[in-house]
Amino acid sequence: MRAPYTDVLSSTPTVHEELAMRLNVAVVVLLTGLVAATYGFGIYLFAQLVPDMQASLGFGFSYVGTITASAQLGFLLCAMLAVWLTPKVGGGRMIAASGAVCALALLLIPLSSNTFVIGVLLTLLAGTAATVFVPMVDVIARVVAYRYRGLAMGLVSSGTSYGVAINSLLVPIYAPQGEWRSVWWVVGLLTLAMAVLVLVVLKRGGLLGQTLPSAPTATTDEAASSSGRPGLIRPWVLLIWSMNFLIGFATFPFQTYLSSYLRTELGFDVQYTAQVWAVIGFVGMFAGLAVGWLSDRTGLRFAMYLVYGCVVTAALIFVVQPSGHWPLVAAVLFSTAFYPIFGLIPAYVSKLASSSAMAVSIFGIANVMQGSGGMLGNYGAGLLANHSGSFAGVYAVISGVGVLLIVLTLRLPSEAPAAASKGLAVS
Repeated sequence: MRAPYTDVLSSTPTVHEELAMRLNVAVVVLLTGLVAATYGFGIYLFAQLVPDMQASLGFGFSYVGTITASAQLGFLLCAMLAVWLTPKVGGGRMIAASGAVCALALLLIPLSSNTFVIGVLLTLLAGTAATVFVPMVDVIARVVAYRYRGLAMGLVSSGTSYGVAINSLLVPIYAPQGEWRSVWWVVGLLTLAMAVLVLVVLKRGGLLGQTLPSAPTATTDEAASSSGRPGLIRPWVLLIWSMNFLIGFATFPFQTYLSSYLRTELGFDVQYTAQVWAVIGFVGMFAGLAVGWLSDRTGLRFAMYLVYGCVVTAALIFVVQPSGHWPLVAAVLFSTAFYPIFGLIPAYVSKLASSSAMAVSIFGIANVMQGSGGMLGNYGAGLLANHSGSFAGVYAVISGVGVLLIVLTLRLPSEAPAAASKGLAVS
């Protein structure tokens, strides 16, 4: 029997079902747009504009590594903040406030010529990405029936690709004329409009309050986690945290230094580089949903093997054959892997965790580990490129980390069947 949607407008679930369903769709779409802004219009736009901003502001690759590492530190700190603050103020308020801060930071970047100030703003932007993504689990749980949450998270996790695609349209228009500041103005105004829409829709849906309590699941695991932290310290949880660290360590530098590698070392022009980023953005629009659909049929671990294999192959292309059309092939492979990763991990956690509270705790710490890995990876990659004079070594290391992720996935237990997760549903 079909479970009704939660009516966010009335205490009677079926009175405004059609209106509630439309609101649910609007919330998911707008959250996807906000992910596109907080993730796509920040470090990822900076990565595309590094050569142009370097020419204008005069900083080196070591400083790029420092800025991006600082941004990952901001992500890490704000992920911890979001885990602590979301239950107190509500996911909706966290998301709305983060959207407003993101828009403000984007609009301030083109007003500054000070690299320190720009670094602070990029760090703040990375922080808003964390304070949007972590509370999103709360909001989606309140408006989307359990059996549709995988699809919803798949769409939201692909949000970054929409931001990257927009970047790839704007950069070739403005960057060749030295007008890189105009790109920041455009995305800042887009984000401001998105933040206003998100605030209106969340307020209309009654989603700006505190988190609604979930139905408890009477299991041994939950009893352990409620009585103390040892309930979280399980072998598969430690593996997930380790994998998230390595995901950040490998995938973030892959993108951070992509434009610099293509344009300054390999000699590709700005148009070709924009095409590479456009491919990443375009493929990413569908990769999250496609790999999520595949994982429902083959299992999440098989999907993880696929995406990590794509990371290994893409990185090897930039080491062995970074010429001709091969960078475009690498872009397809990387995008196929990168965006689904952020849907596969929370999906896996939700199937093995015994309660939604435990899942949020595990996922929150996983985001902290991811931020730590990204911070170390970006900084280390900048140092390696600066000392070796080439980015080939960076991509060789990324390929090796991808192999390690495959090995760790082999050690993950099989995910629980859907029936075992009914206690987590809010429908």
